[in-house]
Amino acid sequence: MAKTVADFLAETLAEAGVKRIWGVTGDSLNGINDSLRRLGRIEWMHVRHEEVAAFAAGAEAAVTGELAVCAGSCGPGNLHLINGLFDCQRSRVPVLAIAAQIPSSEIGLGYFQETHPQELFRECSDFVELISNPAQLPEVLHRALRTAIGKRGVAVLVIPGDVALTAMPERASTHFTAPVLPRTLPVEADLDNLAALLNESIAVTFLCGSGCADAHDEVMGLADVLGAPIVHAMRGKEHIEWDNPFDVGMTGFIGFSSGYHAMLSCDTLLMLGTGFPYRHFYPTQARIAQIDSDPSALGRHAPLDMGLIGDVSATVKALLPRLKKKTDRSFLNAARTHYQQARKELDALAQPSAAGKAIHPQYLTRLLSELAADDAVFTVDVGTPTVWAARYLAMNGKRRLIGSFNHGSMANAMPQAIGAQAAAPGRQVISLSGDGGFTMLMGDFISLTQLGLPVKVIVYNNGSLGFVAMEMKAGGFLGSGTDLKNPNFADMANAMGIKGIRVEQSADLAASLKQAFAHDGPVLVDVVTAKQELVMPPKIQLEQAKGFSLYMLKAIINGRGDEVVELAQTNLLR
Repeated sequence: MAKTVADFLAETLAEAGVKRIWGVTGDSLNGINDSLRRLGRIEWMHVRHEEVAAFAAGAEAAVTGELAVCAGSCGPGNLHLINGLFDCQRSRVPVLAIAAQIPSSEIGLGYFQETHPQELFRECSDFVELISNPAQLPEVLHRALRTAIGKRGVAVLVIPGDVALTAMPERASTHFTAPVLPRTLPVEADLDNLAALLNESIAVTFLCGSGCADAHDEVMGLADVLGAPIVHAMRGKEHIEWDNPFDVGMTGFIGFSSGYHAMLSCDTLLMLGTGFPYRHFYPTQARIAQIDSDPSALGRHAPLDMGLIGDVSATVKALLPRLKKKTDRSFLNAARTHYQQARKELDALAQPSAAGKAIHPQYLTRLLSELAADDAVFTVDVGTPTVWAARYLAMNGKRRLIGSFNHGSMANAMPQAIGAQAAAPGRQVISLSGDGGFTMLMGDFISLTQLGLPVKVIVYNNGSLGFVAMEMKAGGFLGSGTDLKNPNFADMANAMGIKGIRVEQSADLAASLKQAFAHDGPVLVDVVTAKQELVMPPKIQLEQAKGFSLYMLKAIINGRGDEVVELAQTNLLR
């Protein structure tokens, strides 16, 4: 029998090294599913919701550095992929999405489940194309794969179900060679100009992001030459925080005061592989230089005095011989002293609460960091779990930290843990799930048993959309629409055949986490955490201070003074 479009697709993906495809099947995917079954080289990872499929594929790509694939059936099926694909695209991980389409003869006629994926996916991808004729497929598929791999982004193939079942041209080859990404270097003149700028600067601070992956030692060497404190953005934490004698913490809304002041006080800020988006945390008097492999990232959020296109590792190596070592360490020492004090204050908050009191989430996260494996993969939900992860999870060069740090989607942690665990079956994978995020895609909790994935899900159960509630307080609004009436998640897990552990007292927490980590299957640990825990940014705006005062006044006037008392007891009266 002649190969069909579906057969050709499956064989080419296998040749490209694809191990699994995440998705929910449907009639428009029948041809592809059957081809995968007969081929036997790619595993179909059946989840309960396509959004989970896209998040899982993105996490697989993040852990392996290789192409991952997800798929959705026509109409609503592939529409569910979009939010997860936005996250993949903004996180710059290589993902191919297969968007099945209605029968080709019905497109444009208002058919059942009709959408136009070529338009819908355009904003969340670098490549999207419709396959309407089998002769298109070899070249279009190769373009899609090379775009996803080469641009570290999303490519989408739209394939009508009937086209998937049509015969391929006889001579079509399934051979595929993946492109190898180049190392880019700025031109010599730019390197000379940057070196001159840094040599004449007195107080240099670095701001480092995910572009510093594989450049840890080079960045340390550069910081040593320049006597520069290193601030990191959230996506730079796993790459730059560990074994770093120049570390002064994060900046931004969830950062440290030391990170903010190291940037505010410098005369030159050097941005390395970061697209840190919050403009009002940048210094206004300093000169700013930026190195990034993406030209469009240069000057995106702050005006630059100099922008260089290049990989961080290669560029720093080329830059170092041009620099004079600075012997004055006073700026670095002052920044480090500030950081040590800020770190001490944060650590003081990560302590057990008194008997009968809800557990402090800082203490929970500190214990997770202390008890987790040296090469653990952490996935963290958007909101307060990201805050606590930023402040209390220790990186070491082997651990991974994955989240929706650019797209900012809720419900990312457990789906990403699913993808990470499938890609790294021998590693410990821990999901730091908010109760709001976990319940949003809770249906796929059962996928842990269906797919045989021993993910450890830690639920921060504070009965609230905590970060949103804090933002409302900061704006002077009374809390509204943020409370969550949660079940006993541990009982729910046990009823689903997954080990569930509920923790309500700090004294029981360490033993419960050890028990969870020792279990050879999936576990859910339902931790009752303090509801009114505050997350204070390192830069307090006057409007925020006014907002908190206004909130407390409104709460008392409206008979909700108990909230103010609980807020004070949780954050001030420890």
